Amino acid sequence: MEIIPAIDIRGGRCVRLYQGDYSKETVFSEDPVAVALQWQTQGARWLHLVDLDGAARGEPVNLPTIEAIVNRLSISIEVGGGIRDKGTVTRLLGLGVKRVILGTVAVDDQRLVAELCQEFGEAIVVAIDARDGYVATRGWLEGTSVTALELAKSMAALGARRIIYTDIKRDGTLTEPDFDAIVRMVKGVGLPIIAAGGISRLEHLKRLKELGVEGAIIGRALYTGDIDLRQALQLQSDEGAVC
Repeated sequence: MEIIPAIDIRGGRCVRLYQGDYSKETVFSEDPVAVALQWQTQGARWLHLVDLDGAARGEPVNLPTIEAIVNRLSISIEVGGGIRDKGTVTRLLGLGVKRVILGTVAVDDQRLVAELCQEFGEAIVVAIDARDGYVATRGWLEGTSVTALELAKSMAALGARRIIYTDIKRDGTLTEPDFDAIVRMVKGVGLPIIAAGGISRLEHLKRLKELGVEGAIIGRALYTGDIDLRQALQLQSDEGAVC
């Protein structure tokens, strides 16, 4: 299971939201590049970047910051937030981004998702962000009547290679993941699942590994010190623990 530190960018700064609420923002650093280098230095092999402004606006806003991070780091980077057309996907991949994350467009334009999955394969990841089991879009600002599991199955049928599943109500809360929902995704979709939302203790990572997820994205818990990245990565590499 891959341990993936998260950097959410808003206004060029590294922030975390509480339950996806843009009015409940905590700024953890004015320099996302320095934060990214810190996670790389501590041993991370992947980095998860989200352009929060882009997610709300519908087009990337913090591309200069994203490009600066990609240029400075040597590890693999995945990027999401406001990616809703092929041109943006191509631009990000051209910068050196390893995986591009599709969110809102997975609900709004499934024909485009199928086209992108066919053309770019493993470079495309679909993010399914759910509140009370139902998908939310446009930076988590709008609800839908589509269930997370329903959308995940649709994405699998369209050719998606992996899913990032986030429980919005637990994101940034330092509580715990919705393990039952994650089990339903792992067993019901047949694709690799990366879990996010509420991961705040090493024990949560052990449990997620047992449930069979491919990766775990950790945000606020790294910034508050509730999870030490080096310890998490040690569990990741230890045989018989989180590997």
